[in-house]
Amino acid sequence: MTFLFDLFAQAAQMALVLALAPVLIGFTRKVKARLLRRRGPPLLQPWYDLIRLLRKDVVLAHDASWLYRAAPYLIFSTTWVAASLVPTFATGLMFGWIADLIALTALLGAARFFLALAGMDVGTSFGGIGSSRETMFGSLAEPATIMIAFIVSLIAGSTQLSEVAAYMASDFALRVSVLFALIGLIIVAIAENGRIPVDNPATHLELTMVHEAMILEYSGRHLAIIEMASALKLLLYVSLIGCIFFPFGIAPPDGSLVDMGYGVAFYVVKIFVAGFLLALFEVSTAKMRIFRVSDFLGAALMLGLLGTLLVFVTRSL
Repeated sequence: MTFLFDLFAQAAQMALVLALAPVLIGFTRKVKARLLRRRGPPLLQPWYDLIRLLRKDVVLAHDASWLYRAAPYLIFSTTWVAASLVPTFATGLMFGWIADLIALTALLGAARFFLALAGMDVGTSFGGIGSSRETMFGSLAEPATIMIAFIVSLIAGSTQLSEVAAYMASDFALRVSVLFALIGLIIVAIAENGRIPVDNPATHLELTMVHEAMILEYSGRHLAIIEMASALKLLLYVSLIGCIFFPFGIAPPDGSLVDMGYGVAFYVVKIFVAGFLLALFEVSTAKMRIFRVSDFLGAALMLGLLGTLLVFVTRSL
């Protein structure tokens, strides 16, 4: 009976992140429209778009190889697995022992690798530009993520997210190193998801777009799968920030159905709060030049280095 309950909880988390990822995108668009005094699209508009794309035929370029056709499924599967491993409403799930910060970084790096290869596979100029920019951003974002993982692991004593969430919930204290890690992870999340000020997801201007340049040749179900993976990636970072720095309401490993119900409610609240703050930030700022993104991500890396040094200095005193 315990095995079936654990299996149900893990399956519920996988279904929950899959259902809420497009809702987060729709909520962010709705809030941005309201802040700009417009009506905006419906909350479930991303789901409507995905269903419409799934019904359309796939148009493939003549030079597309097997990698171009397989890349959407590889990107979606790695991103969905990574998003499902992050504790959302409960810790200690069936696959919680795999939910490691280093493993998540590797999964996201694999998804970025396949996306960059798909962008270059057809041989278009836009795809090559987008892939080169994505690779440049990834070479700066991954070291920053590793340094943030070092800060968290040194404080909590583990890189497993269930143990990190349990430690942060039981021994919550204001630490400068934790603040540095939070700011650095937010910077990485903005850059990795192509949000303002790094990229504008609502534009198709060739000189500035990064993510859109790599998927210009995709259509039909392939485009729907990639867009779903992009939504899952944004939800993953929101879940990661909530799990590490705001682990309130997450059910313990031996929690009941009632505890998990409260955990789901807290998780939904965190998602909507994060979506509102993201929309408010994007409305309040402008997109930076492409050559300034390295400085933006460099700040996250420096915050990770400073936070790690602070942890060592604090322990030595």
